[in-house]
Amino acid sequence: MRTLKALAFAALAVAISAPATARQTTDANRLGDAERVVKQSMEAPDRGIPKDLLEKAECVGVFPSVKKAAFVVGGEFGRGVFTCREKDGKMGAPAFFTLGGASVGWQWGGQSADLVLLVMNQNGVNHLLKDQFALGGEATAAAGPVGRTAQAATDVQLHAQILSWSRARGVFLGASIEGTVIKPDAKANERFYGKTVTAREILVDHTVPAPASSTSFLSAMDKAARR
Repeated sequence: MRTLKALAFAALAVAISAPATARQTTDANRLGDAERVVKQSMEAPDRGIPKDLLEKAECVGVFPSVKKAAFVVGGEFGRGVFTCREKDGKMGAPAFFTLGGASVGWQWGGQSADLVLLVMNQNGVNHLLKDQFALGGEATAAAGPVGRTAQAATDVQLHAQILSWSRARGVFLGASIEGTVIKPDAKANERFYGKTVTAREILVDHTVPAPASSTSFLSAMDKAARR
């Protein structure tokens, strides 16, 4: 009888832990997908994000495979990750975020697209630390320029807190996503770090060490954006 009870409790423990493990795998996959997007931008300098803007950015956000259908059904249409600079200029531990809202005009019909956001100054960083914020409302945002350098950037782009690009069909384009709401993904961050952590602790205070599973992503970010 005791053996049967022990087996029953073991089976119950596996059933409870399996979904969490699956979600942790999904979080790790999100970093891998974000790394892919960053590398693709570097591989196409004439059609990608200007490197000098990447070098100037305080934080970089990547939202792979953003889908309109997910927004319609679930109230949000993107999950991604932000990383911000440490004092030595390297990109620090990643924090997971969600992205949603009514502005989906930058997409090609119903096709999914990758989205990259560059936070260009401290005011933009401050918005990341809030429970949520809206692009074009609280945070000034503009479609980013495309090409090898940012010399062709307009005055609006140069003074925006956040610059944005989308990538679909293999091409990066400046994306206007005003009205989009961005907020920390608290549950994903807790799963990834094994404890409750805030966006400030991860991105600004840098008091949370980056897990080994984020090493490849951060290496790609450093190569793309290291000053």
